[in-house]
This record gives sequence, structure tokens and C-alpha cells, in this order.
Amino acid sequence: MEKEIYKFSVKHEWIDYNGHMNDGEYAKVFSLAVDEWMKQIGLGADFRNNEQYTLFTLEMHLNYLKEVKENEHLTITLQLLDYDLKRAHVFLVMQNVKGDRVATSEQMLMGMDTKENRPAPFPRPIINKIKQIAISQNQMKKPKEASSIIGIPRK
Repeated sequence: MEKEIYKFSVKHEWIDYNGHMNDGEYAKVFSLAVDEWMKQIGLGADFRNNEQYTLFTLEMHLNYLKEVKENEHLTITLQLLDYDLKRAHVFLVMQNVKGDRVATSEQMLMGMDTKENRPAPFPRPIINKIKQIAISQNQMKKPKEASSIIGIPRK
């Protein structure tokens, strides 16, 4: 089962000239959701500062599935697709209160030693939490939008 990691309401300032949430705001909210997930796996501000370790986003793919309006209440869940000692491949789903998927974000995250400014393995408590998530989600199917390639289909 996906892990619910973030809840929010669409702010007035996020609405664009088309009357729905601006595309850039989706990336912002998905980023905030990853920040929340980082706290949940032990990578909060204190850990980041004391251990000089964080996550960087290497790649992000967004899919916009339905329009989102001002004041709409939304939830983001996270599915861990894969991981290794330094990286986590995650898939986030934004849903409205009816359970409709309104957007998805697939991301590749890299563990970083901020003192050396270079990739580094996850610290033991963090990799242990990531392993627990992987075990709890190992029966989940890969989302249809995962690993998609942008392109115009040609016949």
C-alpha cells in the first residue's frame, strides 16, 4: 500500500490565468511532499545538519491528469519503486477527496554528503527505514505512468 505522506489545500496564489493550479506549483508541492517523506524516514532538519547528509533530486517526471481548483483538498502518497545504497526511485500520486488521481510525479533521489558535496550511501538508520518501506510495498504493481518516455507516437 502506498504511504500517505502529505496533505494540503490549493492556495489562491497557485491559480493561473486558466483558472486552475499552475503547472509549476505541482512540482513545488511534490517537492514539499518529498521533504515530508524525508522527515518520516529520519532525514529531518536536525539529522541533516548534524550528519551533513541529505537527498538531492536527480530527475523528476510530472503527469497532469485532472484540473485542480482553488481550495481543493489533496493528498499525496508515495510508492517506493526501487532503491540501492545511495538512491531511491519513488512514485508520488496526488489525489482529490474523491480518490481521483489528479497528478503523478516520478523521482530519482540521491543521498548526498553535504560536507563533501558528493553522493554517499544512506546512513544505517535511513537505509533501514527505506528497506522497511520496500518490504511493506513489495507486492504493489508498478504504476502505468512510471518509467514513461516523452514523445509523439508515430505510426
